[in-house]
Amino acid sequence: MLRALHRLEDIFLALLLGAMVVLAPLQIFLRNFFDAGIGWIDPLLRVLVLWVGLMGAVAASRSDRHIRIDAASKLLSPRAAAILGILTGLFTAAVSGIVSWNSGRFVVDEWEFGSTAFSGIPAWMFEIVIPVAFGLIALRYGLRALGQLKSLLTSDPSADPSADPGADPEGSGVAPGSAS
Repeated sequence: MLRALHRLEDIFLALLLGAMVVLAPLQIFLRNFFDAGIGWIDPLLRVLVLWVGLMGAVAASRSDRHIRIDAASKLLSPRAAAILGILTGLFTAAVSGIVSWNSGRFVVDEWEFGSTAFSGIPAWMFEIVIPVAFGLIALRYGLRALGQLKSLLTSDPSADPSADPGADPEGSGVAPGSAS
């Protein structure tokens, strides 16, 4: 089930990126050759950048591939590195959870206020990605920290503590069982 969810995330991300790759050159072409463009493409592209960035962060959190400063874990013993991993995972989950909660409140306020983004489309429909993405990141890092804690308590700090059976163990960017 996790593999199917990860595959769905990858397909959705590819569709978002594909839309950007088609719409941006189309707008440039229309402006350069017809001296006109489609009015809703520019704001939609800004929204798509937000969605691609946040969904990319969700995909990166799947296999713990976020940018990090990792010097400390190289210098520490395996047990101390595992404890550091638990603490950073819990911190990441907490911060992401706070961002998710507050951005969710913002989206509800936007919905109640009835603000529109462009072409009469409610703004909340485009902003919903913020609490959803940060909520998924919080969930993944929280589960990963719990898996690391379980691994530490069972005295196996060298085991893969990702706690996500659908994670990418080889670091190839593709979850096991999914096509490249």
